Amino acid sequence: MNSSAKLEVSRMSADMSSLLASVQQHASKWFAALEKRPVRAMLSGDELRKTLGGPLPQKGIAAEKIAEILADAGMRGTLALAGPRYFGFVIGGTLPAAVAADWLVSAWDQNSGLYVMSPLVCAIEQIAGSWLKEIVGLPSKMSFGFTTGCQMANFTALAAARHRVLRDAGWDVEANGLFGAPPIEVLVSDEAHYTILMALRLLGLGASRVRRIPTDNQGRMRADGLATALGESKGPCIVCAQAGNVNTGAFDPIEKIAEVAKERGAWLHVDGAFGLWAAASCEKAGLVRGVEKADSIATDAHKWINVPYDCGVVFCADEAAHRSAMSLAAVYIVATGSERDPHEFVPEESRRARAVPVYAALRSLGRNGFAEIVERNCRQARRFAEALQDAGYEVLNDVVLNQVLVSFGTPEQTQRTIAAIQEDGTCWCGGTVWQGRTAMRISVSNWSTTDADVEKSIEAMVRVARKHVT
Repeated sequence: MNSSAKLEVSRMSADMSSLLASVQQHASKWFAALEKRPVRAMLSGDELRKTLGGPLPQKGIAAEKIAEILADAGMRGTLALAGPRYFGFVIGGTLPAAVAADWLVSAWDQNSGLYVMSPLVCAIEQIAGSWLKEIVGLPSKMSFGFTTGCQMANFTALAAARHRVLRDAGWDVEANGLFGAPPIEVLVSDEAHYTILMALRLLGLGASRVRRIPTDNQGRMRADGLATALGESKGPCIVCAQAGNVNTGAFDPIEKIAEVAKERGAWLHVDGAFGLWAAASCEKAGLVRGVEKADSIATDAHKWINVPYDCGVVFCADEAAHRSAMSLAAVYIVATGSERDPHEFVPEESRRARAVPVYAALRSLGRNGFAEIVERNCRQARRFAEALQDAGYEVLNDVVLNQVLVSFGTPEQTQRTIAAIQEDGTCWCGGTVWQGRTAMRISVSNWSTTDADVEKSIEAMVRVARKHVT
């Protein structure tokens, strides 16, 4: 490195403190604006591309100027997903401790794939994983991994399932692939989330080959229908159940499903993207009764645990199947033997230290604080339902968790009302179709949502709906 290059590196290192201080100011302003700003974005895609885009400049500019440009665009071009009145999807906010931890993760820039690359991060991952199992009441021996989100958690779990059911049939799928393998029957609910089907597609098991099990009027898998289907099935078999329907919040009868799956010798996977965390609440834990009997479970941490994107978690009762599906040796990667290498439990080799914000969130809340968030959000969802019913609108689901479906009349009236609520900016809700009915979906999962936020949102919803429902 020549002398001018050394001077430049030295200057950039000295500027880091000033740069981070300016970024902290921008971020603080963004968080401070969440309470009063419109929840919707205030710039269109075209406006953002005009402001930020154009040909790549020949010369670079100072990092602080880049931060300023991004911060300005972020104030107007983002949705307030982390804010207290965003109810569009099941998206949590970002707990202060988790944001601070995530900033440290970026500063540390650790690759958490191997213990030898980051003992600290690997130790934190073990602690956070054990705490999560403790909250749900899962067996301590279950293996786990931190993924990008529930999509990859489902993929990882179903890869372990594919390994085990084919191994039991005498086939090594990792070595020989699926050509010539015994066919695997996959049974899913009629209400299975599309990420389950995507995972099956990526694993070569097909999204259309599944056998769908009927559900009741809340979207819960019928255990008797599953028992019948399992009795008719032959060979390797995987069952996918759901803890928390994305529309209604309803739970499949996991305990009964586990019984019939075990009798058949099928692998039971539970998609618990957000509903798994009902286990944190004494009031709601009964909804997930039996989940500890599952062979694998997938969930998100950037939903109810309220950590920054991205973070999913997979749990597996068969560690050997889990590791066999995910790990592959290389001559330059030397295992430590006594220490856990996280890359053996997830698809990614190079991995962000996602467990660190989870650790910070759980440590800041404690068991009681986390339970309080879940219970408060569920109570707030019931308040939405009661108030909108009292205002004359139809709630389409039994509000058992944090999801509320509301119809404002015809599909056209409901769609107009949803669009107008989004444009109003007081809160943000999305649309869906539930059993043929067009509905607005309210999802409550943010740690910072207060009862006052709920009342303010209800007032806006009713005010806007009365203008658009005639």
